[in-house]
Amino acid sequence: MRTLILLALAGLGAQLVDGSLGMAYGVTSTTLLLAVGTNPAAASATVHLAEIGTTLASGAAHWRFGNVDWRVVLKIGIPGAVGAFAGATFLSALSTEVAEPVMALVLLGLGLYVLTRFTLSGLPTGNLDKPLRKRFLSPLGLVAGFLDATGGGGWGPVGTPAILASGRLEPRKVIGSIDTSEFLVAVAASVGFFVGLGSEGVNWLWAVALLAGGLIAAPIAAWLVRHVPPRILGSAVGGIIVLTNIRTLLRSDWLAAGDAVQWTVYGLIYALWAAAVGYSFKEHRRTASTAPRPAADVADAAEAAEAADVRPAEAGTTGR
Repeated sequence: MRTLILLALAGLGAQLVDGSLGMAYGVTSTTLLLAVGTNPAAASATVHLAEIGTTLASGAAHWRFGNVDWRVVLKIGIPGAVGAFAGATFLSALSTEVAEPVMALVLLGLGLYVLTRFTLSGLPTGNLDKPLRKRFLSPLGLVAGFLDATGGGGWGPVGTPAILASGRLEPRKVIGSIDTSEFLVAVAASVGFFVGLGSEGVNWLWAVALLAGGLIAAPIAAWLVRHVPPRILGSAVGGIIVLTNIRTLLRSDWLAAGDAVQWTVYGLIYALWAAAVGYSFKEHRRTASTAPRPAADVADAAEAAEAADVRPAEAGTTGR
């Protein structure tokens, strides 16, 4: 029961991050399942089964808040489903001894990408409203879907920054469209795992626990996407993913590092992670303070100032 409660809380937290950042539900949840000793293919299968429900709820919430571009959903989601099915059948064929460090490497790479991307870079908006072409979205979806199934996550970490970097779609619609299209990826990956593993490859109770937490968080995250600073959140989540998967690699047969080496590496990662989050917070505050104020806010401030100037004069006139 304790494990199920922890998984539900993890699903809630992961969906809050995913729904407001456009990534990290799969990577975070799969990393957690690997940390408690789950077979890599079974971990990814369990997470993708839970994601069928969470992505459906998240997509509906994002659609309700106007965060979805349906043209992008179709152009990237269908190739993503093809890549996810291929990745699921590929991972199912690997032995556990090979799959665990391979998955840890994929997750580590994705974690480093998330950490560096959101720590060092802002969100470009110079090409807003220019169309996103199918020749860009289709290969992106194919690669992201394959990585998502083999790494237990990767749809958001690959798709969201790539589309954000184009600057052609505002951030909230990038996040909403990626979350919505992930439903197609989750369904295709789940079918692939059922083909490769059968139903015994999935821990159904764990999938339900992850789903329950994600369903609670989905509508909250769709609302928070307008308010949570993605730069800080990206740095924080990226650090968690990097730390957990470094731990898996150091303890694997590939490296078999001693305790002294492990703790030295952990200390360095903690220090770099803290520095990254601190830098992201500093840069977020700097850019927020120098960003031009919206015209509506400026107009409201001007009206308030004018009203403040008029009231004393009116008061003086009344007193005469």
